[in-house]
Amino acid sequence: MRTDAATGARTGAARAVLWLVVAALAVRQMAVVLRQPPGERLTDLETWIGENGVLHVTGSLYDTDRFTGTPFAGLVLKPLTRTAEQSLGVAWTFGSLLLVAALGVIAARALPAPVSRRTALLAAPVTISLLMLSLPVRNALHLGQTSILPVLLVLVGCFVVRGERASGVLIGVAAALQPTVLLFAVLLWLTGRRRAALTGGAAFALCTALAWAAMPHDSWTYWVHHVAGAGLGDQADSLANQSLHGALLRLGLEGPLEIALFVVLAAAVCFLGLRRAARYASDGQLLLAVAVTGCVSVAVAPTAWQHQLLWVLLAVVGRVGKRASDRLVWPAVVILVVTLPGTMLLPNIEAMFPVRDNVLLIAALAAACAAPFLPRTSPHWRQPVPTDHASPVAARWGRVPLLPWWRRVLSRPNLLLELLLIRVVYSAYQQVRLAATAGRATAEHHGRQVHSIEQWLHIDIEHWVNHSVVRVGWLRDFFDYYYSTFHFIVPLTILGVLYVRRPADYRWVRSSIGFATLLALVGFWLYPLAPPRLMPGLGFIDTVHGVQDFAKPDYGTLTGVTNQYAAMPSLHFGWSLWCGVVIVMLAPKVWMKALGVLHPLFTVATIVATGNHWVLDAVGGAAVVALGFGLTYALSGPRRLRAPGDGPPEAGAGPRDGAGARAPAEQAGRVTETA
Repeated sequence: MRTDAATGARTGAARAVLWLVVAALAVRQMAVVLRQPPGERLTDLETWIGENGVLHVTGSLYDTDRFTGTPFAGLVLKPLTRTAEQSLGVAWTFGSLLLVAALGVIAARALPAPVSRRTALLAAPVTISLLMLSLPVRNALHLGQTSILPVLLVLVGCFVVRGERASGVLIGVAAALQPTVLLFAVLLWLTGRRRAALTGGAAFALCTALAWAAMPHDSWTYWVHHVAGAGLGDQADSLANQSLHGALLRLGLEGPLEIALFVVLAAAVCFLGLRRAARYASDGQLLLAVAVTGCVSVAVAPTAWQHQLLWVLLAVVGRVGKRASDRLVWPAVVILVVTLPGTMLLPNIEAMFPVRDNVLLIAALAAACAAPFLPRTSPHWRQPVPTDHASPVAARWGRVPLLPWWRRVLSRPNLLLELLLIRVVYSAYQQVRLAATAGRATAEHHGRQVHSIEQWLHIDIEHWVNHSVVRVGWLRDFFDYYYSTFHFIVPLTILGVLYVRRPADYRWVRSSIGFATLLALVGFWLYPLAPPRLMPGLGFIDTVHGVQDFAKPDYGTLTGVTNQYAAMPSLHFGWSLWCGVVIVMLAPKVWMKALGVLHPLFTVATIVATGNHWVLDAVGGAAVVALGFGLTYALSGPRRLRAPGDGPPEAGAGPRDGAGARAPAEQAGRVTETA
């Protein structure tokens, strides 16, 4: 009983914290929108109902390309033109947030049964938080768009109202606002709710006819001249249009060929996606069926702007993977894609541009046609294949039980998720590193401090080394090449080899370099430091970037592309030291270990010779690497793992994990070497 009470108390506390997070996000979203200057906030709403908005004029809604909604949407929005602009901005933003909250609550309650009590309590605040963080909602709030309303109408029609007639009416009204939503009527028909499907089609036709009667010229322009809105608003080939039509245009196709290919692909997506949606609805996963249909609707629309792609986030409810270690891959990928821009998810490599520019469309197509969602009848739907963990170790620091549940996994992590997370973490590192600057004056002051300390310690060798290397052309070229090349190649190569050959060691060393990098960010933020090459009056020669003009106020900032004052600690040396330690620990041959020792030695000579770091920066890099290894040790124990059958764990090691005992002997043998 005490255990149940403690679990309930923890769940209640977690729920309270999550609702506080929801409130904080709502306040922040309102503040972000309303703090914008009047001409920059709710821009779409302003162009519609503002003083000079298209809904005020007596001519056509589509005389300009500013209004992209259906004629029925214009008819609905017309009464709002009488509202005062300032009060409307507050009311619109607050009302949109209420719609998001309602959407999250309905989606949380629509999770396919059975749902644990803990999930039922935490699902609503988690869902609302994810919705508020998603790019479609943020975009809709910023622009003042109505794209949240059709999604909410569909969810209310599918999960809240009773009776097929009411459900059909709501879906028909939603389709009148966003035409491709009419595909939900097809879903209703395929799942046997034919009266609701017919009612939805009739409601759509009635709303459209009403708008046609009130605004015949506008209706002709929208439905016939622009073919259901295609061509209105931004250019159809812009990155904002995440539909098949937009992707084909970005690939260079145009004219009749592009139109024919788009029609064929759209028909195939509709056929596959709606069949899958009907199957999931029959399986009792109606929310997943709704998400799949929504993904089909945005993929096949002529234009699917970012604020209309909320359906992709709802696809997170699908369960993919028979193994427990793979179960979180699909939700993580969906959340990353929907909350982060493509530039953070994929590197700036030309070959990756087609994927990066269409990442939301790819996620929608995957949800609609490809993701192998498990049926509820699968034995793995509730009980996935358990993950093999290593046997507990006895060397964990008994007085530092930071995360006692952090168990060592023997198998390698999912490659897609690992690459995405590494890329996202590195992008975040770049952003924080760029923001962690206090200006040139502070950085130069800290540079003089470091230089004075080195003079007192008699280790101020940077100037002598820098000028000695400059006089030897081939040596200067070697150090410049080493500085700009091996910094990334060697760590990535080590991680790649360990991922393939020694997965348990891969997780251990990946955690250590991650901790070291996070600690380095703290150093960049607290102590911005000018490297020797950016110190005026000391006579250093910048061998990598060439001669610079110290008289320029922004000297050293490289026009804001990167923070040149993130010198303490030196991650050039820190990462190289990490590489050396890992190679010495794990390399099977002596010559490999020797190369591992040489790499940090070459690196420290390089950063000093090129004028990019002080000697003490290397000391700082060594310190964060040591702390990174120390934190990894404290959290997950030493690198050396015990093989199954080595005997019971020593005192203080915690209970033995039965999963580790089932690990294959071959796999266990890979991770039992002495550290």
